[in-house]
Amino acid sequence: MRKILGAAGLAAVALALSACASSASSSASSAASAPAAGASNAASSAPVSSAPASASASASGGALSMTTINGTAVVTNASGKTLYWFVPDTSTTSKCSGSCATYWPPVLGPVTVGSGVTGTLGVITRADGTMQATYDGHPLYTYAGDSAAGQAKGNGLNVSGGVWWEMTVSGAKPATSTSSNTSSNTGGSTSGNSGGGTSTGGTNMGGGGYGY
Repeated sequence: MRKILGAAGLAAVALALSACASSASSSASSAASAPAAGASNAASSAPVSSAPASASASASGGALSMTTINGTAVVTNASGKTLYWFVPDTSTTSKCSGSCATYWPPVLGPVTVGSGVTGTLGVITRADGTMQATYDGHPLYTYAGDSAAGQAKGNGLNVSGGVWWEMTVSGAKPATSTSSNTSSNTGGSTSGNSGGGTSTGGTNMGGGGYGY
């Protein structure tokens, strides 16, 4: 009888131990899965950034204004730099690209009318797809040789295949500059401009050392 009871007692103990092990395993499994569930909830509740993948820069050239240079009312950009137009251009096409556009950066359009500006503003589409501002039908440029506002060193230069004129508020090139620059640049030579600049109406406009 004792042997039977002893065997039964051992079986009961074994069942009890098995039940405890199963309970402990279940608890451990629940505990291990709890952080994962929490992490999942935290990830799903985290704010999602709505910032665009890339930001597009504004193509606007700002407001044009008027500055008097050597007694002439000249159109300038928002930074006060003199604006120019290129004789070979047409009202719809710019003839200045590549290295030319490095020395004569196109004014990005559209632009707006500022103080003293009376001409008609517009835009054209350049060969690279960018928009260039125009004034009275002339595509507009700045000049790399002008290091500060109020300068017009590019006025009357015959380089990059044609003559460059400062854009006056009236829309016409200075009458006093026409004959002297045309005669001094006959033949389209650019070497004279890279040396000491171009003499315009008795005034040295300065080539700025740009031989192009």
